[in-house]
Amino acid sequence: MSSSCCFSAAARSTPSILRNDSRYSLRRGSSSFLGRRKTRVVTTMATKEDMSSSSNKSRAIEIWRTCDAVCFDVDSTVIDHEGIDALAAYLGKGEEVAKVTTQAMNGEIPFEKALFYRLNAMQCSRQQMDAYLKEYTVKLSKGFQELRDKLKEKGKTVYLVSGGFRQMIHPIAEYLDIPVPTNVWANNLLYLDDGSMNSEKPFDDEKEFTWRAGGKALAVAHVKKTGNFKSVVMVGDGATDVEARAEGGADIVIGYGGTVRRESVEKSADWFVMDFKELVEAL
Repeated sequence: MSSSCCFSAAARSTPSILRNDSRYSLRRGSSSFLGRRKTRVVTTMATKEDMSSSSNKSRAIEIWRTCDAVCFDVDSTVIDHEGIDALAAYLGKGEEVAKVTTQAMNGEIPFEKALFYRLNAMQCSRQQMDAYLKEYTVKLSKGFQELRDKLKEKGKTVYLVSGGFRQMIHPIAEYLDIPVPTNVWANNLLYLDDGSMNSEKPFDDEKEFTWRAGGKALAVAHVKKTGNFKSVVMVGDGATDVEARAEGGADIVIGYGGTVRRESVEKSADWFVMDFKELVEAL
């Protein structure tokens, strides 16, 4: 695949504004213990945390069982790969883009900064997108089809809420029998008349929510309001999915680590699962 349409000035390494920066990194606590007394205190605190964690999981399971709707992240959740990274690889920019995707999903850099950088690096035209989609095969994460079927059986409405692109998400939604575009929230890429990417405004930032940090919370809040749902659950693998729990958004966030296990998500989610079978069995 020729890379002549790709942004030739894009650096091979992650630019300085996107490198690990303490302002954006998730803080990790550290502790050291001196003496038996302090050790006993820490052990007691850990026991209380375990009890709290168990209580939170029980609450999460109950909300999961009784919720009206479920919003799923797509990349590394519904499907077993990162869609943007796969497109980038097709365009010859895979390694460069994948580094930034990982940083964004780990919450190390603002999502909108990562999105702009990756789009600028790929410079994907409409013609290239169409050619990629002709070759694309939907590869669901293990157990997701069964989960989708179970949710449908239980009468729960399913949405896809993604920081990816509608051009790539819609075929996945159609494959899963999820209404398009009403039950999909993603970024709609904009092109110039000749099909090249609109560098000044690469996507519709006025009608979509998920192009920025905190955008999934806004999308879920919109879903809850327009659907008149009492409770909505968000399921995903990344930091932007945990953000969906902001006020007015998801009632709980279920972290998924079956494709990529992110420590920050595992710690922050109300319930963390490695296999969708656990969610099926809890319904």
